[in-house]
Order: sequence, then structure tokens, then C-alpha cells
Amino acid sequence: MRAAEAREVHIGKVVRNAVLFNLGRPQAGMGGAVQSDDLLEAVSRLFVLLEERRTDYLLVGGVALLKYVEGRNTEDIDLIMALSSLEKLPEIRIEGRDDDFVRGSFDGLQIDLLLTRNPLFEKVRRRYATTQRFVEREIPCATVEGLLLLKLYALPSLYRQGSFARVALYEGDIATLMHDYRPPVEPLFEELKEHLSATDLASLHKIVGEIEERIERFDRQ
Repeated sequence: MRAAEAREVHIGKVVRNAVLFNLGRPQAGMGGAVQSDDLLEAVSRLFVLLEERRTDYLLVGGVALLKYVEGRNTEDIDLIMALSSLEKLPEIRIEGRDDDFVRGSFDGLQIDLLLTRNPLFEKVRRRYATTQRFVEREIPCATVEGLLLLKLYALPSLYRQGSFARVALYEGDIATLMHDYRPPVEPLFEELKEHLSATDLASLHKIVGEIEERIERFDRQ
């Protein structure tokens, strides 16, 4: 098992680098250097604002994942948060909403919010949370098991949407976390029973079984 605390992650630089190297992203008329500085400052201001408003939130998604594994860049900040908390943050401009998800922006920084009205998201926020030290500050962050729950929960929907690129990304994240940390997976399936259909659970069992076989072959080599 790798020590997450020893992995230095600068959230501002992660987001900045992902944006600057995404050649297809509109630059909104700003030069690269100016945008780079703005993103670094926006990340810092966001987490200061969350602390000042005493907001209950949990960092998830690609940035949280980087605390545990290498090589995962992301342009977004993903947070689990209650809708009531979001309403107290008018600085976050709402750009879209779909069921239990909200997409917003904060000074040019993209924020994806998973709302605690979804019982699984609330469960992850309460039961699968820890505090991790990032370069900027200490931040409430999902555990390995919490990240796996969210990834597994999302997979059936991604398959139905035919989103092959995201399916491959999520399955790669799951495989890496399982290989590096060896968490027991059956308790995770027990948690997911309350939130997914029997058909989706059967599909997930098959996917995880295939991942476990790949890990076993990798270890043998």
C-alpha cells in the first residue's frame, strides 16, 4: 500500500496544467500566462471561501484520486455538497443541473458538485471521508473506498450512455486503486445493494472480477 500523505499534490497546478494542455478548450480571450495565474488564485480562493462559510463538503473526483495514484489530470474540482450549502455560496455560478449533479464555475474554475440528496453521495461524505494534506491546505477528501464506491456506482450509467472513453477511464481508476491498496470489495458491493439494481450489481461483479484477474496476472509477472 502506498502512503497517500506522502504524495504531494498541488491542486492549482493540476487544474492549470490540464487546462493549458487541453488545446481544444476555449481560452476566453485570455493569454495563457494570465489564465494560468487566475486559475491558481481561483483554486486558493475557493477553498478559503469554503472554510470561511463553514461549508460541509468532500473532495472527490480526479483531484482526490491524485492523492492516492499517479498520472491523473483533471480540469475540474469535484465536491460532494448539500444543496443548502451551495445556496450559501452565490459566488459559484450555476451553469447546469441534472438530477443529483450541478455544474458551476468560480472565477473561471469549473466545479462539478454531487448533491447529498443522493443517498450514496451523502453516505460517502459521512462514512468515507478523511483529511488529506494538499500543497494549498488540509482538505476533507474521500478515502480509497469512497472513491471506489463512486466509480462503481457511475459505471452502469456510463455503459448505458455508450460513453466508452469515460468507461475506460473509470475502469482504469478502479483497477489502479484496487492494485495499489487492495481494499476488500465485498463490503463495497454490500453498500451498493441499496443504490443499484440487481442487474447493475451483477454487471459490476463481472467487471471487478475481470479487473482482479488482470491484477493477479500482473502480480505474477
